[in-house]
Amino acid sequence: MLDFLFLIFILPFASAQEIPDYDKPYAPIFFDRPVYSWTDKIKIKIIAPSWNTDKDLIDSIGDDNENPIKISTRSHSLEPYRLTETDVSSGIFTGEVILTGFLHDADGDGDFDTTPRTVGTGPTSGFLEVERDSAVTVSFEFADGVVLSESVPVSWNIGTVEFENDIFFNDDAVIVRVIDLDMNLNPESIDQIPVEVFSDSDVGGITANAIETSESSGSFIATISLTQNSASSGNRLYAIPGDGISARYSDYTLPKPYSESDNLEIQAQSRVESSIPSTQRLENSEINISDSFGNNLSSFSSNQQVQLVGSLSNLQEFDQKFVYLFQVKNSQNSVVSLSWIQGQLSSEQNLNVSQSWIPKNSGDYVIETFVWTSLKDPTALSNPITRSISVE
Repeated sequence: MLDFLFLIFILPFASAQEIPDYDKPYAPIFFDRPVYSWTDKIKIKIIAPSWNTDKDLIDSIGDDNENPIKISTRSHSLEPYRLTETDVSSGIFTGEVILTGFLHDADGDGDFDTTPRTVGTGPTSGFLEVERDSAVTVSFEFADGVVLSESVPVSWNIGTVEFENDIFFNDDAVIVRVIDLDMNLNPESIDQIPVEVFSDSDVGGITANAIETSESSGSFIATISLTQNSASSGNRLYAIPGDGISARYSDYTLPKPYSESDNLEIQAQSRVESSIPSTQRLENSEINISDSFGNNLSSFSSNQQVQLVGSLSNLQEFDQKFVYLFQVKNSQNSVVSLSWIQGQLSSEQNLNVSQSWIPKNSGDYVIETFVWTSLKDPTALSNPITRSISVE
């Protein structure tokens, strides 16, 4: 009778220690992303409430040979690998593994940028080698002969480069953003990558360091300052208003159908403009008309060669490219002469611009001058100047 009473006392205590239900295995496996790059950190979560074997302690799963967790790629594996419970009696087990890729020059400088290795027992000490186009599989032997598994793909990506704005003023900071998840080479530190930036005025440009915005983001920012008075150097680029500026990023980690040895140049464009209104950047003076010796003329005859003379002044603190156009119209408003001169004015420089013209017929004419940024970009740098004359 005493033995029977003892059994009745001990059974409730034993039933409090739940054991896995081998007939109805439930332990779904989750990853924090749907796809990974070759050097990402993988966060793993397994919901296994029946493995919450001690209600008062943090439990672990997967670290024994009877019910192991295996984390594997095509050629490498970690087994057994321990995951730990997130909280007392939560029944949720988590762990991390850092992918270490394979030997590869990821930035084209001739040196390998990875340290492939497979080592660790969990829950956050694991490093695992992986190929370019592969997958990571996590399997959990829930019971003898009952293995639950889940896989997630691993692949390279094509990077992107862009300017923060389509137009920058000459005193702005130029922001260049590169997104390349494959260059998050160390998911526990801030990485850097090179990006080339150049302008119409300095085609050689600079190679700037783009800094990762945060650990494991794969998003990189380069901040470039513009100069109009000194040579390009470091993260400073020589560019004057009117220049196009370009950013070029070379991607050496390309997905299929590219081969592992291929690279791809990716570019983005923007422009530099002045904060000074465009028509106030150069001063265009009145039109003078002279003979071949430079003497001013007040009367004009047909078939007489004259010099149309304009004057430009650059009041800005930097050089300014320009194209200066002479246009002559007759009394029917038809263009009878059109010519142009291209050049560049230094800061505070004055320049006389002249063009010869021979009026073929007598009559009234209108002479106009225009100052543009270029023939392709007819942004006015000053207001047009007009002069009317009569030819006898």
